[in-house]
Amino acid sequence: MSKVSVLVVDDATFIRDLVKKGLRDHFPGIQIEEAVNGRKAQQLLGRQSIDLILCDWEMPEMSGLELLTWCREQDSHKITPFIMVTSRGDKENVVQAIQAGVSDFIGKPFSNEQLITKVKKALSRAGKLQALMSGAPPKMLSTGAFANDSLSALTGGKADVVKPAAAPAAKTASAGKPAASKAAPSAAPSGRGQGQLRLASGSSMACVIKALSLKEALLVVKRSETLPQVLDSAVLDLEQGEAAETARLNGYLHAVAAFEPKPDSEWLQLTFKFVDQDPQKLDYISRLIARGTAQKHFSPGA
Repeated sequence: MSKVSVLVVDDATFIRDLVKKGLRDHFPGIQIEEAVNGRKAQQLLGRQSIDLILCDWEMPEMSGLELLTWCREQDSHKITPFIMVTSRGDKENVVQAIQAGVSDFIGKPFSNEQLITKVKKALSRAGKLQALMSGAPPKMLSTGAFANDSLSALTGGKADVVKPAAAPAAKTASAGKPAASKAAPSAAPSGRGQGQLRLASGSSMACVIKALSLKEALLVVKRSETLPQVLDSAVLDLEQGEAAETARLNGYLHAVAAFEPKPDSEWLQLTFKFVDQDPQKLDYISRLIARGTAQKHFSPGA
């Protein structure tokens, strides 16, 4: 099997160890190099080939952003996947990294599942994932093997608990009809309070608007095989029931949490930050808020 090499760059030893352990546990054949800062990473990259770079932002001597800028100026590393591992989630920092050519983000603190998902996506785009996964144990090849660990890490006993509609529906469902169908956002009443979240990966998911402000929306979505990630860019399509107008709001995922504090929860709660400053879109959101649409759906018994 051909070796797949990853460079882990971070001035914190425990972060490097955490990343290395996560990668080795899930990809036994992976080759891992490490550097304590951007300058050391630059020296290493100057003498050997690397398939993926996982890099911290804030480091002495050379920051992650400076290393990224340097990499994109080198023919040998111009297209090497570069994932920024950072706690910097502000819009300005995200835009700055995107303009410099970052491939993806992992927000700190991160779960092991988030790390593996991002690495798999980056290596898949680079055409390196097949060689890496061919040596992994069968149980690691299933996305479902990571889902419970991820949700457990995300909840941490602090999730905002709102009972899904499936439970009350079960009491009134007639024999032979599955009661769970009412729990899905797509099965909730159409119109105000609902939308469609389109991720940069190309996937989309129906969502229910739990809360709404001029700066962000709190969304509830049904968990799928691919979990949305913090700092993923996305577009939220909002429709106002009686009118035919739809607002397409640009933004990014600021937070992802389980809807219930249990590992088998079917629901995720997403905080979606808006980046649009379009007066027409802000006016549209204001009208939705005024009509109280965000509080009418996905409450117990809805």
